[in-house]
Amino acid sequence: MNIFRLTGDLSHLAAIIILLLKIWKTRSCAGISGKSQLLFGLVFTTRYLDLFTSFISFYNTSMKLIYIACSYATVYLIYMKFKATYDGNHDTFRVEFLVVPVGGLSFLVNHDFSPLEILWTFSIYLESVAILPQLFMISKTGEAETITTHYLFFLGLYRALYLINWIWRYYFEGFFDLIAVVAGVVQTILYCDFFYLYVTKENGDMRLVIPVSTERKEAQFASISAKTDRQHLSSWMLRQNNPSHKRKVKMLETESLPLLQKE
Repeated sequence: MNIFRLTGDLSHLAAIIILLLKIWKTRSCAGISGKSQLLFGLVFTTRYLDLFTSFISFYNTSMKLIYIACSYATVYLIYMKFKATYDGNHDTFRVEFLVVPVGGLSFLVNHDFSPLEILWTFSIYLESVAILPQLFMISKTGEAETITTHYLFFLGLYRALYLINWIWRYYFEGFFDLIAVVAGVVQTILYCDFFYLYVTKENGDMRLVIPVSTERKEAQFASISAKTDRQHLSSWMLRQNNPSHKRKVKMLETESLPLLQKE
């Protein structure tokens, strides 16, 4: 195992732990896409079915079990324990548009037409796009918490390091897996814009592009508020200059005077 693969695995593990700690410490799933976490759970389940058929090393088996356990623990926290904090209104990405095409592609393009190999290929394809619901949710809300951005950063770093790992293995081991490399490139591309925003963000506040419709609504609200304030001010000035209003105020002061004298 080379240093790039090891560092990539550790970055992947760091991303998962950051997400779990964020949910557990804040007791909230706000800003986290449950659909992305379900897809990652499906990715690890279909990829690591070889746990029942082969043993490579203690490290390999341990990491597979940790990934599966952590992915389903995250799903449990989102959809069960802290369900009240889950923002399902913004997590609206249609995951069937990912799962169905990926499933079809895994049957058409694979290394071997066998159940385990097809499921492994399916997991590789699905992992490359599983983060889309999370990115879509962030773009829809317009911002993301700092911890959530750290999670996405380490997740993207893991994939970028794996690309370097594949280059290393090609030159020094003669190993090249076209399916894994193409899927990894696609996944890394999806993170490119996020990487730029993560590096250039200020004061730990991650703000993505807010939809134009939202900006217009805010501008209209500000304009209406200012107009309302001007109308209230104009009405108050007119009442103050109105002779009948002045007489009413004077009468009220006169009527209240005896009451004040009795006290």
